[in-house]
Amino acid sequence: MTTGPDRLSGPRDPRDLRDLGDLGDPRGLQGLQGLRDLRGQGLLEEAYDLVAPALADEGPDGARADAAAAGRLLGGVDPEAVLRHHPATPVVTVGVTGQSTVGQVLDPLRGELARHGMLLRAVVGEHGTYLRDLTDPESELHRAGCELTLCLLDAETVFSQVPGVWRPEDVAGAAEEVLERCAALAAAAPGTLVLNTLPLPLTYSRQLVDHRSRARLGALWREFNARLLRIGESAPSTVVVDLDPLIVAGGPVTSAALARYAKVHLGAELLAGYAREVAHLARVLRGRTRKCLVLDLDQTLWDGVLAEEGPDGIAAAGTLRGEAFGAFQTCVAQLASQGVLLAVSSKNDEAEVARVLADHPDLVLREKDFVAVNANWRPKDGNLAGIARQLDLGTDALVFADDSAAERAQVRHGLPGVAVVPLDGAEPAGHVARLLADGWFDTLSLTEEDRARTGEYRARRRRQELREGAASHEGFLAALGVRLEVGPPRPHELARISQLTLRTNQFNLTGGGHAEAALAGLVDGTATDGRLLLVVRGADRFGDNGLVGAALITESGGRWLVDNLWLSCRVLGRGVEHAFLAVVLGRARRLGLTSVGARYVPTVRNHRARDFYPSCGFVARGLPESGERGEGASEYRHDLTVLPEVPGHIRVTESGKAPR
Repeated sequence: MTTGPDRLSGPRDPRDLRDLGDLGDPRGLQGLQGLRDLRGQGLLEEAYDLVAPALADEGPDGARADAAAAGRLLGGVDPEAVLRHHPATPVVTVGVTGQSTVGQVLDPLRGELARHGMLLRAVVGEHGTYLRDLTDPESELHRAGCELTLCLLDAETVFSQVPGVWRPEDVAGAAEEVLERCAALAAAAPGTLVLNTLPLPLTYSRQLVDHRSRARLGALWREFNARLLRIGESAPSTVVVDLDPLIVAGGPVTSAALARYAKVHLGAELLAGYAREVAHLARVLRGRTRKCLVLDLDQTLWDGVLAEEGPDGIAAAGTLRGEAFGAFQTCVAQLASQGVLLAVSSKNDEAEVARVLADHPDLVLREKDFVAVNANWRPKDGNLAGIARQLDLGTDALVFADDSAAERAQVRHGLPGVAVVPLDGAEPAGHVARLLADGWFDTLSLTEEDRARTGEYRARRRRQELREGAASHEGFLAALGVRLEVGPPRPHELARISQLTLRTNQFNLTGGGHAEAALAGLVDGTATDGRLLLVVRGADRFGDNGLVGAALITESGGRWLVDNLWLSCRVLGRGVEHAFLAVVLGRARRLGLTSVGARYVPTVRNHRARDFYPSCGFVARGLPESGERGEGASEYRHDLTVLPEVPGHIRVTESGKAPR
């Protein structure tokens, strides 16, 4: 490989630029400079798949590239050109409108989305036109089919309706009108609507000269923001971003000059934090939430190096540095309580690690809190790949936190799908902030299945032990005692169903997913707008699996079409999918329908389900759309003459009225 000073001069094939990312190359494609190199050669679109790794990489101090600066560099990227070279790149269409000047959010948002491998397609409303943008069906934001619609609000949203000479009571009245307006917008806005709480500027508070009036203003303003935050509880397609934590972390709300002359009432630092939250939300809506946090041990979970100092030489309490590690463990335990799986990958002796996790007095986390503990001296990318296989997850479901820059680089190189968190072993006080910075485990809402996930993976170990002890796979299934309930969903299950459709990729027959709001109304087994939803809940001798599958069906002209069918990877290989579809077909025949159609669309991860419909008696209708190589969508039909049987080892009950 050429290493001279002219290495980046002149046009180059982007495949050559990939070589710049080699671990041994100090001039690798990294950070903003890597983007400048690509832009200088006109290769940003062609090599867009290199952008996310470049922005995910870190500088010498563990810092990441500035998202706003990255967004400016990417501002001229043509989304269509990117898609020609990389058709699988997720494109997020975002509408942006608000009370004041809002265009400043585009650069950091573009950079944050790029950091996560996504591409921004922005539709920006005119200054101060948010009411028309969000309520007029002919507005550009409505016609663009926005996946996310950002309505940036600020104090002027309220104070523009307050008299020039005012009292706190005037502000209360104006705030009430704004709340009513926001509730109406939540029902009318295209896509997922993102609102935000409103910072109260000091320049308004100090216009009240008596402290009692200031206190009343502060109280009513906080009550207003609290009620604004609660809009998301009753409107599933609305998310309200709380700006207060971002203000605490990021400095002033805006500058006086920009606010006065440019009507910029939310400043650059605040918008950068807001853009990061929105990018996390976009990732959630695309089903890209991570599931498992893999942790190093030395200088990550505890202070010290176990192999050198022994159990007595490590600490996670009792010293200043030890307390910082203890706080990190407490934060990790909080994540685990909400369904984040925990695992360990550490270069240490396995027996020694087991003893420390069992009885070291400082630890918050114990062996029972981890679904996998890999302590050995092998390369960590291999260990992480093994953890993913053990948990039946893709490596893109893992987040890896380690204090060693060399280990992090090695994992990035060997497993580029893993998200890597750079921790600073020399200063553990920042561990918590760095772990939480990228919101890898964010989700729209938490379900009971989420909270029970670690217990479910422990039950998975017991199932595996049963499998290994059985004489045959059939014997294992018979001993497992699988029980299923098939019927319409219950109202409280919509969040879980949405989560299932967005996160499931192995058994997802057409590759799509649905936000919770899109499933509203499909909870009683009755066809709504020609659509109905059926779900399957599972249990076995080791416990309740909860809701593990769903089928979205369209009814038209005396036949059903299975638009999509999803099944959790936790229950694959036990015949659950065959039993579920057998029940669906049985319901269709009892209703006197003439046939059931279905569709399979191949994706990167669902090849395992390619032959599912034929295995249940469906007949292909012509060649796949893309031709004889079978790379496109395949259409199937079942005439309901001979129905598949529920596998003999499964007991099924049906619930709810017959869907009609």
